[in-house]
Amino acid sequence: QLQIVESGGGLVQPGGSLRLSCTGSGFTLYYYTIGWFRKAPGKEREGVSCSLTSSDDSAYYANSVKGRFTISRDNAENTVYLQIDNLQPEDTAVYYCAAVGYYDPCLDPRGYDDWGQGTLVGVSS
Repeated sequence: QLQIVESGGGLVQPGGSLRLSCTGSGFTLYYYTIGWFRKAPGKEREGVSCSLTSSDDSAYYANSVKGRFTISRDNAENTVYLQIDNLQPEDTAVYYCAAVGYYDPCLDPRGYDDWGQGTLVGVSS
């Protein structure tokens, strides 16, 4: 089982920004499809962004976050980032990173094998 660690969550005011990190321990993220998901209280888990591979710079976003979320890879750091701008109260959730060898459609959580423990993002004034 792959070890995945998320970090970067916190409590911010509406309009603020956060950068979440997803780091692989003991394996190289370069070779994996990486997805970011979130789970808010009372709601189903939602795919917010994903990257199919490192080689094609693919990036996919849920309609609800397009224009505010940006996924990127830093292969040297073995990390995938999720930049979140203009945070809104409805973005409050636990954010999870997941990895799988290759999976398309990568916003569907059912295709992922390994998950991190999550990092909490709270947006409130």
